[in-house]
Amino acid sequence: MIDSLDGTAVPLKNRLLAALPSEDFGLISPLLTHHELEKGRHLYDPGDQVEVVYFPHDCVISLMTLMENGAAIESAPVGREGALGLMAAVAPRQSLVRAIVQAPGFVSRINASALHDVWARSPTLRDLVDRHNEAMFGHAIQSVACNALHGVEARFCRWLLSCRDRIDGDTINLTQEFLADMLGVQRTTVTAVAGSLQAKGLIRYRRGVVDILDRAGLEAITCECYAAVRKGYERLLPLPFG
Repeated sequence: MIDSLDGTAVPLKNRLLAALPSEDFGLISPLLTHHELEKGRHLYDPGDQVEVVYFPHDCVISLMTLMENGAAIESAPVGREGALGLMAAVAPRQSLVRAIVQAPGFVSRINASALHDVWARSPTLRDLVDRHNEAMFGHAIQSVACNALHGVEARFCRWLLSCRDRIDGDTINLTQEFLADMLGVQRTTVTAVAGSLQAKGLIRYRRGVVDILDRAGLEAITCECYAAVRKGYERLLPLPFG
């Protein structure tokens, strides 16, 4: 357990932090602060200097690619399997995407320059950063193919399953507008797809909330990309993904 700024005890669920040997975690632990992030909070925009690295415990952060006309689509989510802004541990970085809190919850934060100092002293952390970045790159590549080649229903199922892997329950709080941005479609399309999945008994969809009723059923409908991304994380990172 770790203590948040208000004294709340927060379970240490981030798998990158949990994978560090005690000696290496001891280098990072005094530098971490712990916070609760509300849904919809913007953490970075494209071009922002990455000054803070976030290690989610039970929240999900969406990396959104933005177009000049205002359109957006999610390239990858970040949850307890990884960290946001971890490349800044290696060298100063600017964000290429908008990072927005998709599902609220707790994170541990560390100043990027402080993490770089630990990175320079810890071969274990350097290896973990390399593995994490490779997993994220593979995830982004798979998302590009998925968005181009697979139907909205399969991508919706993939997205729900990916989100469920990163939280502790089957209820996901989402607005129709947020779902449309995640999938790069119109809200009416989200309504139609959610209605179809609900009619099949796989989810219950009400205003701002999706309840997963049949995970196996969603896995049967989703595309190959869900399993491919999950296997990538499991191969490269030391602890089980789900």
